[in-house]
Parts: sequence; C-alpha cells; structure tokens
Amino acid sequence: MKILWTRHAEDRQKEWEKKLGIKKDEVERVLRNPEQIVPGDKEVLVAQSKAYGGLLRVPFAAIGEDRKVLTIYWTSKVERYWR
Repeated sequence: MKILWTRHAEDRQKEWEKKLGIKKDEVERVLRNPEQIVPGDKEVLVAQSKAYGGLLRVPFAAIGEDRKVLTIYWTSKVERYWR
C-alpha cells in the first residue's frame, strides 16, 4: 500500500508534531494498522488509534490499494468517535 499525502495533511502533521510530537511515520503506522476504521463524511474513511491520552484520527480516501491522507488531528473526545 502506498500512502499519498495532500499538502494540507502535511501541514497539519507538522502542526501536531509541534503540539504533541506526532511524527509522520506514526500517522502512516495508524493508516497501515489502525485500531479502527470508521466512516466519515461522503466517501471518506477515518483510521484511528488511541495515542497521547486521546485519539489520533486520520481521514483518508481509499484509491485502490493506496490511501490518500486528507488531514490528521488528535482529540481528547475518545468516547465521541470510538466505536
């Protein structure tokens, strides 16, 4: 599986790296081996794993076997998103 990054996702990852230390390889690990994949808006899927006392969420588009990272974010509201 190839992981493709949008410019927006790269920018957001850099912001979260400054805030919480979330590195690019950690985001890719969540995409390759998420604890959960849940539906997002429209045809977007969200890979998510518990991390940093909260939830690391990675919305992505599936393109065949590949995954295109649309954005990333961390939230403390695990109960809201965990299925």
